[in-house]
Amino acid sequence: MLKVCCFDLDGTLLPMDTEAFIAQYLKELAPYVAHVLPPDKLVPLIWDATKTMIANQDETLTNERVFEKRFLAQSGLKKEEIWPLFDRFYAERFPTLKKYVEPSPLSRQVVEAALDRGYRVAVATNPVFPEAAIRERMRWAEVEDLVEWVSVYEETHFCKPQPGYYREVAKEMDVGPEECVMIGNDVQEDMVAGTVGMKTYLVTDYRIDRGEPAYTPDQEGTLEQLLTDIREGNGVFER
Repeated sequence: MLKVCCFDLDGTLLPMDTEAFIAQYLKELAPYVAHVLPPDKLVPLIWDATKTMIANQDETLTNERVFEKRFLAQSGLKKEEIWPLFDRFYAERFPTLKKYVEPSPLSRQVVEAALDRGYRVAVATNPVFPEAAIRERMRWAEVEDLVEWVSVYEETHFCKPQPGYYREVAKEMDVGPEECVMIGNDVQEDMVAGTVGMKTYLVTDYRIDRGEPAYTPDQEGTLEQLLTDIREGNGVFER
């Protein structure tokens, strides 16, 4: 029986063009660390460390630890030289990036509908960001106060599209994967949840599909259709 609704954040509960947002994020981060690391070096190093983190299969290491280890090794910097600058950026500048997203009142309604139907709610966003950045984006979507658990890079040990990520989400919620539905807009990163036994619902407003590997969702629809499906108990939400 379905017990937990796992919602993706970027492009799902928080309508946005993810690629454009990341580009802007990196552009605005660069000046904060430019005196330590020039932008032309910073951005490739962030992407390199992020890819290392996404590929990691060592369940004893948090995503934060994998990112930090790789970034510092490749940059030649010490943590105390650059991490306080990152922290300052997230505290001071990151909140202003809200202007590059398009929050929808439907997001809160969708989560409230899930709670009204007796489901528990997790935000299963790709934990490649610090908790401060993830909780800030949850505030933009107006869902932060409704969610039981959220995946952040300080605490989780896998990233999307690793199946291990979805097993970890279910474990954190103390349920089996088959008791969860993964709701997201990315065919490869979110619908892979079906391979561990989760139900899947593809939100199509900001759909991302790279073609391969191909996954077929159990159900799909716009954010507005999702709201109706949850409220009326359609498809995977049927009781």
